[in-house]
Amino acid sequence: MPPTIPAEADLTEALTQIPTDFTLELPDPEDEQISEPEFQHQIEMAWQVCDRFDLQTDIWRGRLMRTVRDREKRNGEGRGMGFLNWLQEHDISKSQAYSWIELANSADQLLSSGQLEPGTFEQFSKRAFVETAQAAPEVQQLVSEAARQGERITRREVRQLSDEWTAMSSDLLPEEVKTKAAANTIPPRYLAPLVRELEKLPEPHQAILHKEMVASPELDTLKEVTNEARQLAKYLNATTHVQALADQNLHLEQALAEALRLGCLNSAADLVSQAAQLEQSMAKLFATWKRLRRLSERVYLESGASTPHLRSLLQALDSLCGETLHLELGQAQGTPQQVSVTLATEPHDP
Repeated sequence: MPPTIPAEADLTEALTQIPTDFTLELPDPEDEQISEPEFQHQIEMAWQVCDRFDLQTDIWRGRLMRTVRDREKRNGEGRGMGFLNWLQEHDISKSQAYSWIELANSADQLLSSGQLEPGTFEQFSKRAFVETAQAAPEVQQLVSEAARQGERITRREVRQLSDEWTAMSSDLLPEEVKTKAAANTIPPRYLAPLVRELEKLPEPHQAILHKEMVASPELDTLKEVTNEARQLAKYLNATTHVQALADQNLHLEQALAEALRLGCLNSAADLVSQAAQLEQSMAKLFATWKRLRRLSERVYLESGASTPHLRSLLQALDSLCGETLHLELGQAQGTPQQVSVTLATEPHDP
């Protein structure tokens, strides 16, 4: 059960106990007697205090936002306008309000599931808390244990634990790699990106890369496999967006296998990606060209002899309104380059 808001008398008493002259002892930046490590330590301690207050405050703000919103859902008839009006009166944006609500929901979920205890919240930075709420339950348990032991939890620690859990739990990594990761021979931070890229691939391609890792479970191999997996995913995604490939009797998997064998996978992936971008540019060019022609015709009909300058404008743009477009791209070896593009529509037989 989420915590309840105190009664008015209790809340008033609590507010009166809050010191109004809250201050932090910050080091003097001009004091040369303070060493740099000590200066940074004092700054970090002060920052942690601010971060802890910020987290607790934003959680309660989220609970407050949620209460106002839910009341509006129950009794309001203006499709949430009461809630939006309340936000406007308090100078709060909708995105900020729902960010606080998400934070409050995460806090209450972690509390109700028993993953975290209220007393451990002070161990978290705000970003670390959000990162924990978005992590897998197993990672939340690891973070909670660290917080109960009094460790300071930052986003870096949460991501490190998440990477370690991903590396040790994924079925996509061979045991040889997991063993080296457990022995810290291979840093876990290199395995999490690899797993994320492998998850995007079909099983046959995962199997090919799995064999490479088994044959050489070294860090350099993992970096290379990560890049290959990223390029494979890029290739497979781009092929579904290239119309020219759909109209041909091509064996894309065999082409991919040949690119892998020749070691030109990056070039093949970029080739298909550029083809997809070119087709998209062609479609956008055609739509823009048609609109330009319509606008030019409209302006021509609405102008006349009394608007010679407007007619001059139309005449200057005439090179872009015809079926052949001309564009000067500048100079190459001292000679201007002119590109011509012919646009023509043809009926397509289904």
